[in-house]
Amino acid sequence: MTANTGIEHVPDTGADADTLLDRVRGPADLAALTADELAVLSGEIRAFLVDAVSRTGGHLGPNLGCVELSIALHRVFRSPHDPILFDTGHQTYVHKLLTGRKAGFGALRQRHGLSGYPSRAESEHDVIENSHASTALSYADGLAKAHRLRGEHDRVVVAVIGDGALTGGMAWEALNNIGAARDRPMVIVVNDNGRSYAPTTGALAQHFAALRMSRRYERMLAAVKATVPRAPGVGTAAYQVLRRLKRGLKDLLTPQAMFQDLGIKYLGPVDGHDLACVELALRRARSFGGPVIVHCVTTKGRGFAPAERNAEDCLHGPGPFDPVTGVQQAKSGPSWTSVFADELCAAGAERADIVAITAAMLHPTGLARFAERFPERVFDVGIAEQHAVTSAAGLALGGLHPVVAVYATFLNRAFDQLLMDVALHRLPVTFVLDRAGVTGDDGASHNGMWDLSLAQIVPGLRVAAPRDGTRLRELFRESLAIGDGPSLVRYPKGVVATDLPALDRIGTMDVLHRSGAQDVLLVAVGAMAEVCVGAAALLAGHGVGVTVVDPRWVYPLDPALLDPARRHRLVGVVEDNGRCGGVGDAVGRLMHDNDIDTVLRTFGVPQRFLEHAKRSELLADAGLTADQLAARLLAALDLAWERPDPSFVPQP
Repeated sequence: MTANTGIEHVPDTGADADTLLDRVRGPADLAALTADELAVLSGEIRAFLVDAVSRTGGHLGPNLGCVELSIALHRVFRSPHDPILFDTGHQTYVHKLLTGRKAGFGALRQRHGLSGYPSRAESEHDVIENSHASTALSYADGLAKAHRLRGEHDRVVVAVIGDGALTGGMAWEALNNIGAARDRPMVIVVNDNGRSYAPTTGALAQHFAALRMSRRYERMLAAVKATVPRAPGVGTAAYQVLRRLKRGLKDLLTPQAMFQDLGIKYLGPVDGHDLACVELALRRARSFGGPVIVHCVTTKGRGFAPAERNAEDCLHGPGPFDPVTGVQQAKSGPSWTSVFADELCAAGAERADIVAITAAMLHPTGLARFAERFPERVFDVGIAEQHAVTSAAGLALGGLHPVVAVYATFLNRAFDQLLMDVALHRLPVTFVLDRAGVTGDDGASHNGMWDLSLAQIVPGLRVAAPRDGTRLRELFRESLAIGDGPSLVRYPKGVVATDLPALDRIGTMDVLHRSGAQDVLLVAVGAMAEVCVGAAALLAGHGVGVTVVDPRWVYPLDPALLDPARRHRLVGVVEDNGRCGGVGDAVGRLMHDNDIDTVLRTFGVPQRFLEHAKRSELLADAGLTADQLAARLLAALDLAWERPDPSFVPQP
């Protein structure tokens, strides 16, 4: 290691100014490289990734850990003829470099730049755009079936799955089917670094961990193989007996028996940073002609000392950071996640029945602080959202009040459990959805723009959308007081919004702005309150009276909303959820059911998959800035839009 950067030393090859990495335009360029050149290339890739990700942020640790593995994959298999699928897609930065996309890393995860996940629009080498875990094996199963039915017998499907993703039930459903068809060529590479975000949890993870830690069995086997056949009076017959005994022992010490019982050949474990060993294992697997698992043991954050030393997550997905120290740039204020984390700890200190559950996201969802104080009351179930929700139902049946903390997008995976296992039984489970609404940088699959639409159809589920930190604390406490059914609290990614105090109350709703005549009633959902208040101030400059209310609890809606909806000329609902089935639809239904014919306009996220960009950019695309909202409301009132003098201060 070099003391000044913490990055592994890259040998001086005496080559021209351009690097080996510069000369790799595609996978075919790897074939002619010598072993020494491949070692140099590995070092160059790590140095490049640290420099590039330090500027934009991104998934650093996972990609530093799969450099040699990615090189070996592209030397052994013929992508895209042999499709390579990654589970999850955040470990594809090296794959992108090897498939000719180095120039795009300057705008990684930025608008019109390189995606942080596989992107079919970027390259023919990207087959699936997955960032939800445990899916690649099912894709691979289907692809292998398609190849066989189409007579494409020279194609091998490759699925690279992390040991964390193997904790998801869908992966095991796929393995069960893959093993039943032993004549379909498929190579499953388990990238075993002992982590998803944080250390991987569960019995399978413990099994892999024990195997990684023990070399005694391999040393014993080598000694027996070397000496017993030559021993006088023992020879090959006794060796065969010991060989059978060895196989029984190996069944206890390795996953071989488990996978072979499924009908899948097992190779490994292989040192995932020994390029020659990985290549050899992959070539053997390719030649087998049926499903093979290659178990590669890797180190997350490999080659960058600050990542290797980072106990929390090996710099899994940092924001911009110092490329020497690994220290991330300071945030401009407390995050929504940190506010929730503090309030959960405070509530847990008061109530012994509060327990917390997450799906491999202890730190990202803010449960780590609670785990430090109450370790016996936290359950990280691995990447298994379905199990997390039904396990929470069991905890609630047992007299506890579970808090299930996940990203909003991942609740999609456990909708049936929310509906049938929790809501049907009217169980007091509180769901806390981080990264709700538009998240931005991580692309379509990480935007939390579906949860309000899904939640609305669940009988008995109460849903809160806090507008700021104070309301997050209040509404979370109110959700914990609910004992006759489930509740849900959702908030966005990033720095928590500045507190917006209420001027008044209408029923349970907060009035945030009231000026002029009763022209426009704006229903502000959660973090969109600031935008609505800003739009109201602009409208006031045009003589338009506006009332802004925050319903706080958006499902079910407070009937107190009916009276102001009847008295205003126009009702607008503003949310950062998809418009289809969102709060706007719920307000419209409430008005229709009560014969209120006031004009209604709903403002939300377009019902399409959004490209990766900053949250602010995507909200602007959706017309959800104060300026845009004011203009759209004026148009709805048939008034011309013209921005008022910026010195104008509206009167309350």
